[in-house]
Amino acid sequence: MVKTITIRDEVYGKLLTIKGKEESFSELFDRLVECTSPVETLKKLRGKVEFTDKETMLSELYSKRAEKRN
Repeated sequence: MVKTITIRDEVYGKLLTIKGKEESFSELFDRLVECTSPVETLKKLRGKVEFTDKETMLSELYSKRAEKRN
């Protein structure tokens, strides 16, 4: 069964940077979700994603974590 999803252009661009040349998006999503831990996902992505504004990203991450705790 095929499903259509909608993502922002920004997210699409990020996915393209981590997708293998011969890999379909279905294969990419499967690879990303098959990890049992977020740490393993991050390890697999290491070196494949470039962060242009690390401080802003970390600030947003800490903010989201704080929201989840409340």
